[in-house]
Amino acid sequence: MAKTPEMPKHRGFPLGLPGTQWQYTLRRANSKVTKLFAMPRYRTLDQTVALADAGFVQALWQFFGSEPFERGNLDGERLCRLFGREVIAAERGFDPASYSAMLKLNEAVARKNFPQAFEEMGGV
Repeated sequence: MAKTPEMPKHRGFPLGLPGTQWQYTLRRANSKVTKLFAMPRYRTLDQTVALADAGFVQALWQFFGSEPFERGNLDGERLCRLFGREVIAAERGFDPASYSAMLKLNEAVARKNFPQAFEEMGGV
């Protein structure tokens, strides 16, 4: 059995979008870390998908701003929906399958694609 890697936890980060199935964080590390890749976003009838993406962007902005952050216990699927656009690698030698990989919110793209994620903060 593979050894479970260390997974830094972001204490106080929202667990997910309330009232839906969409999560933002993981409870425990998995021995097979979800590899980050740019997942295409398709239109869907389920409006909670877009709300979860916007909520996740808002949480990233509130917690980390434009500073680099460790992937840690942030949900791999939710990151993949934003990766390569709103969330980008923040280090050379980026390992897409590491809990300690450094990421950064691409503020300009995030503001363009999810303006509602920045509205409740007084137009910051």
